[in-house]
Amino acid sequence: MIMENTARSGPSDSAPPAREDSVATSARSPLIPVVVIAATLGVLAIGGLLVWRAHSKVNNVALASAPRPVTVINASAATFRDTHKYVGTLRPWIEANVGPQYISVYVDTVLVRPGASVKRNEVLATLDCRNASASSQAVAAEARAIDARQQAVAHESTRVQSLLDGGFVSPNEAEIKAAQSVSEEAQLASQRAKLAATTLEVNDCVLRAPFDGEIATRTIDPGAFVRPGTPIVSVVDRNTARMTVDVPESDFKFVSPGTTVSLHVIATDETRTASVSRRSPSADSDTRTVHVEIDIADPQRLIPVNTTGELRIEVGQPVPATTVPLYAASVSGSKATLFVVADEIAHKKTFHVLGEQGSDLFLEPLLKPGASVVTEGQFLLDDGERVAAKQVAYGTAEAKAGNPASSKEGSP
Repeated sequence: MIMENTARSGPSDSAPPAREDSVATSARSPLIPVVVIAATLGVLAIGGLLVWRAHSKVNNVALASAPRPVTVINASAATFRDTHKYVGTLRPWIEANVGPQYISVYVDTVLVRPGASVKRNEVLATLDCRNASASSQAVAAEARAIDARQQAVAHESTRVQSLLDGGFVSPNEAEIKAAQSVSEEAQLASQRAKLAATTLEVNDCVLRAPFDGEIATRTIDPGAFVRPGTPIVSVVDRNTARMTVDVPESDFKFVSPGTTVSLHVIATDETRTASVSRRSPSADSDTRTVHVEIDIADPQRLIPVNTTGELRIEVGQPVPATTVPLYAASVSGSKATLFVVADEIAHKKTFHVLGEQGSDLFLEPLLKPGASVVTEGQFLLDDGERVAAKQVAYGTAEAKAGNPASSKEGSP
């Protein structure tokens, strides 16, 4: 029994695995330092690569010494003629507001609407004038009664005057009858004046067109209560439009009658050639401006009235000039300051301004045509600073892209 237990529990079964583990551990132990060293070298290599990449991106050149990136355009040769522009109003030849003049009543009917063509004396609206009609009839009846009395007194006075020569009546009685006749005649005249006034009120109940024209506005509808001076409709005559403008007194000599002008109608985007029809001989005492009118024949009635118009008058003689974009210069009074690039150096220069047209600035020809003018980036430049210029063509879409006001091109 002792031998069997010894055989079952002896170390003979477990000894061989212990020797195998020790052999595997001894076989792997040389690889661990190699792996650690390789990983360390890899990390160092990656770190060195990152450090090199970071140093390669560092700009070792001072920003102040780097050329400024700018956009330039070549100035162009041009001819300039001074043009004066004025803003005025296109008015109808005749305009009238139609409404009651004497009475306060309710509106009965309005027979027209805006855009309707009307003839002279055509009925436009009617008013509820029953009270005025009744008053007029009463005054007319009273006038007829006074007229009858006056005729009777006048006949009686005539008969009394005939009896005066025979001594049948006294002179006093004859004078009283004559005075009564004169008094009745005066009362008749007064009543006839009242009748004329009431007749005007009755006639005011039917509103008619004062001339041939078109209905411009309708401001009152039937049922509304109106007073004297309240316009119900307005009538305009557009066969001839009248451009009215007030110009400074210094331009008096430029707007003499007969002067050819260019007229732009804002509402229809149409430009017409006309001439000055009349000019006021006196300036306004408050604004010191002179009133000018230009008549424009428009038989087809295409021009809307009471709208805005622009008047252009060319003055002086054409002179040579150099033109640049308006946004390339800083204008102060009659001087324009801009940067001209020569040999990659920006030079700040000032020139005399001849005028502006649209988005173009006309300068004295001391600025030579073809000179490179900075259009974008000039506000960051100093005189004599080096630049890296990008050339664009004058008037191209790329040039307009550098203009902060390109969306409004054409406005001075």
